[in-house]
Amino acid sequence: MPPASSVGLGMRKIYIDADSLPVQIRAIVLRRVMREGIAAIFVADRPLKDVRRAYEEHTALLRAAEREAGEEDSDRLRSIRSPISMVVVEAGLDSADNWIVDHAEADALAITHDVPLASRLAEKGLVVLDDRGGVYTSENVGERLSMRNLMGELREMGIYSEQHRPMDNRQVKAFSDAFDGVLNKHLKQS
Repeated sequence: MPPASSVGLGMRKIYIDADSLPVQIRAIVLRRVMREGIAAIFVADRPLKDVRRAYEEHTALLRAAEREAGEEDSDRLRSIRSPISMVVVEAGLDSADNWIVDHAEADALAITHDVPLASRLAEKGLVVLDDRGGVYTSENVGERLSMRNLMGELREMGIYSEQHRPMDNRQVKAFSDAFDGVLNKHLKQS
């Protein structure tokens, strides 16, 4: 896959904290970025087969479309690549998060389940979606981070026990709707 720096600019770029993102959410993102031609940078501490497969399929489709349009230059055809990329960082606490923060550009979109990462990115000027359809900006992420920290303190004191529920169809739809809404808004602006 091409390095992340060789793909689109500004809001035409999405950074995905792929370490903990459910497969069905990655599938939604991959389908949309393939349709729109938006650069999507998936960052994780391991290669993700679904992202690799989407990159290869999208590259093949783009090249086939150029062939059908009459392109015969094999060097030109080989240079055509999907704007989907995968960055594999070293395993370690927050290594993917730190890579995203270091490389993310203001006015881009990010997707993460990690509230502290969402806060760091929103402060840089990115719009951040969580995997349940929550939208975070610099104006509202502070409240969500405070709530997360409070719940962590209550868990440590034994007062609260968080129960993670598996993602259901309602939550997948909420993400899909929020993703489409944010993406459509930003695509109109760019």
